[in-house]
Amino acid sequence: MEIQPIGTIHTAFTEKFGIPRQSMVVKAAKGVIHFEPPYDQAEYFKGIEQFSHLWILWHFSEQKGRATKATVRPPRLGGNVRVGVFASRSPYRPNQIAMSSVQLDAVHTDEQGKVTLEVSGVDMLDGTPILDVKPYIKTDIHEDAKSAYVDSVDWTQLDVEISDELLNQIPEYLRDQLIEVLAQDPRPRTQTDVNRMYGMRFGDFDVHFKVNTGILKVIKITGHGND
Repeated sequence: MEIQPIGTIHTAFTEKFGIPRQSMVVKAAKGVIHFEPPYDQAEYFKGIEQFSHLWILWHFSEQKGRATKATVRPPRLGGNVRVGVFASRSPYRPNQIAMSSVQLDAVHTDEQGKVTLEVSGVDMLDGTPILDVKPYIKTDIHEDAKSAYVDSVDWTQLDVEISDELLNQIPEYLRDQLIEVLAQDPRPRTQTDVNRMYGMRFGDFDVHFKVNTGILKVIKITGHGND
């Protein structure tokens, strides 16, 4: 079996820390998929604009750990409880293949006829190889689905406090993305030190913050020569 990427997605997530834990959790998180020839031509996408959402299959290209683990520790269980790898969405997989549901925002075609897809709700690192794109259809929804330990986990969002002075350092098109990512609490669930300063890479910026009693306060943003 031989699998080759058909494209690459570009996002504001340049490191693992801070990436949404699932697709569509942060609906404002944007990505643009660029395709390799010949898959960048319009014929491959004829009719795709009629779908509101897509399945994206991609490669855990930066996962360097052992891919033959039988059990893993899901972060949403605090990293202390083991479940089987096939009962999880861990990147430690035999073939390191992932899938994400995303919203299709726009289909762009340039002067050379090359197509790019603008999507949102992404949970992928910048530069992630894309393996396939499929339409998301209504039969993919299972109203009576049970999600094991995921159903019992608290998904309460944090309140984000960030001054206008700091927020204005971020380009306007990235501001909503950043606030929604921070509200999901990027920290591992095992870390609750209210005095600890956390740093998260987002686009060209390093965002430094503390968390206390459900409030995430942005302390400092560095990047583009800022101190």
